[in-house]
Amino acid sequence: MGRYLTNRILQTVIVLLGVTLLTFIMVNVAPGDPVAVMMEKKADAETIDRIREQMGLNEPLPKQYITFVKNAATGDFGNSYFQKLPISTLLARGFKVTGTLALSVLVFSIVFGLFMGILSAVFRGRALDRIIMFISTLGMAMPSFFLAIILQLIFGLWLRVLPISGLNSINSYVLPTISLGMIYGASIARLTRTNMLDALNQDYIRTARAKGVSERKIVLLHGLKNASIPILTYLGTLIKNILGGSVLVETVFAINGIGTLLVEGIMKRDIPVIQGCTIYIAFVFVIANLIIDLAYGFIDPRIRVTRGER
Repeated sequence: MGRYLTNRILQTVIVLLGVTLLTFIMVNVAPGDPVAVMMEKKADAETIDRIREQMGLNEPLPKQYITFVKNAATGDFGNSYFQKLPISTLLARGFKVTGTLALSVLVFSIVFGLFMGILSAVFRGRALDRIIMFISTLGMAMPSFFLAIILQLIFGLWLRVLPISGLNSINSYVLPTISLGMIYGASIARLTRTNMLDALNQDYIRTARAKGVSERKIVLLHGLKNASIPILTYLGTLIKNILGGSVLVETVFAINGIGTLLVEGIMKRDIPVIQGCTIYIAFVFVIANLIIDLAYGFIDPRIRVTRGER
């Protein structure tokens, strides 16, 4: 297990270095001068060139990249060109919001998806199964921003039981969580149902039933455990999708998180903000995948062998 862990950590470091390189290249080859945008064309060429020199933007790109990686390794992403604040401070503010939203969406998606998927598998072919599959299909087909607007109209404007914008209380997370989590919860429900049905039709399940093992233990202990690996695989993608989908949801609900910060940075070509947000999202994604890969090894030791542990 130690060698498997070491290999995965090395792969994680390589991926993060690749992300920093691609991000650096993309923001530096994009058209437009961030200094000119920052000065709003109020400064002459000589002043702009002097500011570029002060900010280190006239240095050769390889040197800029090496400096950027060294600073990023210590958590220093520089200062925002426009907000004049350290990127670490802006990320900390955004992380508090986006992290809370992402965690609530993740928990909602897993609980909703597993519960509905297990119910659907246990009552296969019955009315409850058809209702759950209809809800799952509808949830997967409906865009998160469209669902967000519908929920705002129903629970915010008509019933007036939940806030529709801002983060004034814990209730402010309810509608954004459902809006973003429904599509992923629906996907987990369908995935759980498919793999549960496959697991429950295996010979060892029939043997367990013949021995008199309770149906609840068969479903939750034997069936769900053996159906969990494909679900764990999806969770890695789910985390990435939550971070990406939070941009639209944060915009609809006027939430100032990482997504909003990244969009504003792109619009203003605020390079430090773009680089900091991108690396933050990549870091969360690769760490989540690392944890999931390690979970594979504990659930099924054969995976450790096929992925490098000898």
